[in-house]
Amino acid sequence: MSPPRTCARGPTHDERPTMDPSADRDEIARRAAARVADVAAATSAQLDDVARVLQVELAESISELRGDQLMLDLLYASVESNVKTFFHVTQYGVPVDTVEAPWPAVEYARRLAQREISSNALLRAYRLGHRRALDWVAGELAGVEPDGRVSFAALQMLQDAAFAYIDRVSEQVVEEYETERERWLTNRNTIRTATLSALLAGDEVDVATAEQVLGYRLRQEHLGLVLWADERMASTGPLQRLGQLTSAIAQEVGSESAPLFVPQDGSLGWGWVPLHAGASIDLDRLARVLGEAGDEVKAAIGAVGTGLAGFHATHRQALQAHRVAVIGADRAHQVTSFTAPGVQAAAVLAGDLTLARDIVASMLGSLAQDDEGTERLRETLTVFLQQNQSFVATAAKVHLHKNTVKYRVDKAMQLRGRPIDEDRFDLELALAACRWLGPAVLPRSP
Repeated sequence: MSPPRTCARGPTHDERPTMDPSADRDEIARRAAARVADVAAATSAQLDDVARVLQVELAESISELRGDQLMLDLLYASVESNVKTFFHVTQYGVPVDTVEAPWPAVEYARRLAQREISSNALLRAYRLGHRRALDWVAGELAGVEPDGRVSFAALQMLQDAAFAYIDRVSEQVVEEYETERERWLTNRNTIRTATLSALLAGDEVDVATAEQVLGYRLRQEHLGLVLWADERMASTGPLQRLGQLTSAIAQEVGSESAPLFVPQDGSLGWGWVPLHAGASIDLDRLARVLGEAGDEVKAAIGAVGTGLAGFHATHRQALQAHRVAVIGADRAHQVTSFTAPGVQAAAVLAGDLTLARDIVASMLGSLAQDDEGTERLRETLTVFLQQNQSFVATAAKVHLHKNTVKYRVDKAMQLRGRPIDEDRFDLELALAACRWLGPAVLPRSP
């Protein structure tokens, strides 16, 4: 009988060799660090390919850069320098807190500021670049490290290093962006103000250069604006709302390019709105745009002007209409147009209010009283004169019965004390002054 077989017995629990977890972790960390250095070195060796891939993907994701070859070239230089710096940091263990943003990245930030491209485009490039670079190294690690634990640890190291690098460098480039933006806006506004002053003064100015400085084409048709607001307007700020209103007016008249808005003080600004050839201005539609902006804002506009001369003329006319609106504030509409009947005459008389008062008093007599009833008589008489002294046409214009129109005209003539045809031109001048300048040329009622 053969002896009973015995099974080979492995070591008991107490006999098994013990593993040192910390030693295992240290070994994984050591191997992971080595892999990080390897990947960094390998990526540095193919830096141009990595940078080009990143640049293409970033350019497609950032709409502000499309078609701008200079900015795309700067983006490539920024990407290349950042990738190179980052992988040198990881390869040689350089402390991230000692790293300075590479100069191509700084220059890219400055150019974005100069072109008034939002800093969001700058930060978006860093966020997208961060994600895409990690995708890249993850693929590299998978190809060279079979041990998942080591690969994961290496990726974690790279992710931590990338976050620290992006955090530090993006803060530096954003700070540079803001500094350059303030400097650029200050210089640009100074140059723009000087250029605009020279244009309006009639100085010799190169039109192409002026257009570039102003960001506005002078060789087109224009509508000149003067916009102003109650300084007690709410916290949004009058100038911001006036700038927005300029854009709203441009949209209403069908402008195909951006308007020009130039602040003059805390609640007043000048504007020019580009128009397509042959455009006409609907004052009722403009009044609705102003109404949507609030009762606190008002506008004066010139006639449509063409080219550089028209740029001057429509602005001068808007200034005259603004003067009329401000003097006759109680009578002014939200939109005062230089082309409205009587405004040009009122603008001339606004230059000498003493003379205007004398003309009103001599031409109107008792019809120059400052009360609502007499004002209605003057308004009806004004329309009657504009309608070639037709009672029927006037009635249709003011939406009154013909007999009511006749009564008002007769009453106005009675108060005036003499007939219309005797001095009609001076009469219409006086009526225009009353209509647009109001209390400034009318005596107070007792």
